[in-house]
Amino acid sequence: MEETEYRGHVVVLPYPSQGHINPLLQFAKRLASKGVKATIATTRYTLKSICTANVGVEPISDGFDENGFAQAKEVDLFLKSFKANGSRTLSELIQKFQDSSSPVSCVVYDSFLPWALDVAKQHGIYGAPFFTNSATVTHIFCLIHHGKLSLPLKLETTPLLIPGLPPLNSPDLPSFLKLPESYPAYLAMKLSQFSNLDMADWIFSNTFEELEAEEARSISKLWPAKLIGPMVPAAYLDGRIEDDKGYGASLWEPLSDDYVKWLETKSPKSVVYVSFGSMVSLTFEEMEEIAWGLKESGLHFLWVVKESDQDKLPDGFMDSTKEKGLIVTWCNQLEMLENQAIGCFVTHCGWNSTLEGLSLGVPMVGVPKWADQLTDAKFVEEIWGVGLRAKEDDKGVVRKEELVMCLKEVTEGERSQQIKKNASKWRELAKKAVSEGGSSDKNINEFVQHLVQKDRQ
Repeated sequence: MEETEYRGHVVVLPYPSQGHINPLLQFAKRLASKGVKATIATTRYTLKSICTANVGVEPISDGFDENGFAQAKEVDLFLKSFKANGSRTLSELIQKFQDSSSPVSCVVYDSFLPWALDVAKQHGIYGAPFFTNSATVTHIFCLIHHGKLSLPLKLETTPLLIPGLPPLNSPDLPSFLKLPESYPAYLAMKLSQFSNLDMADWIFSNTFEELEAEEARSISKLWPAKLIGPMVPAAYLDGRIEDDKGYGASLWEPLSDDYVKWLETKSPKSVVYVSFGSMVSLTFEEMEEIAWGLKESGLHFLWVVKESDQDKLPDGFMDSTKEKGLIVTWCNQLEMLENQAIGCFVTHCGWNSTLEGLSLGVPMVGVPKWADQLTDAKFVEEIWGVGLRAKEDDKGVVRKEELVMCLKEVTEGERSQQIKKNASKWRELAKKAVSEGGSSDKNINEFVQHLVQKDRQ
């Protein structure tokens, strides 16, 4: 049996949480579809959750092999342990392939893990960070790292004006830029992404030129990124990777497909899909307002509520809404957004969910909680025009009346026609970017071509 001749070998190293594994695994699949040998290097705890055709999976260690971050409990401790153990085990992995027919030619690593670039350079191979946020958010943190913006940002009266970005008001910015002491370890991790970029051979960003060309171009002297997104499975975009309907990684057990049967009984575009992602945990008060808002809207809804949050649902809610709503602990979000019954996506506006909503052309209601979600939600409403951002009251809670108003506006109000039109437009532009000859496809092809030339030398 002949050995496959690969066009280079790329080891892809994600940060071990669902929102980071998904886009990096999708990039590995894109590379494999272009003839590159792609290997995901993931922590032992997440290893068993990753399974996808044409991409190898190899373990490395974060020092917490039983339970990952849950075992470490503290961000600081986890990151220090991951750096020490991850550097050693990544190095061993590169060494393992050294004398094979496919030695590693490049490490593409999650930008949260800059030590991986040091490891790549120690082995004399290429290194390239992969940024999982929007170009806009990365732009802001890049300026802070370079001392061109200082913290805390004080924006009581005037918006933040940065060339290449729209004016950003206080509610549009990650809270820890206004209160840097609130999440010191997280802020340090965000800024460390830029610590050794001058050594990187490429920089990849999960966005696309049509979506954020100016936001990326205006910071390109400090952050010369190749835009290669949206990293969403090919079945929902260009269809050029066979049977690519899911990311191929799930840290949660899927439930039965009862929800699919339930959706089949609903009219097109009549159901609101509600999900706040894998990391966000709402308070009792927030859950109550969302719950009664969904009920009072009179719309059909499907709401993903994690097992750990089920006790926060108000008494009597499930009984009083069983004609209209369905609550599940998990679902395949892409299948859900593609389902013809879904007419609106209530989302926390994490970057992956935002890209999925855009790529599948579903109007959104943003209920952002922290970090980059606040900035993403501004763009959803004001820049891309694909939905509305629900406004919080002075206690930081989105009240039921506000949610009802947003849902009505997006599904049947005056603005709904324009929102639906914009959502369809962005779906087509996302598809075009990753299709043959599209802006993201060209950037990926250039990278692959470079690996081929390097291998021939």
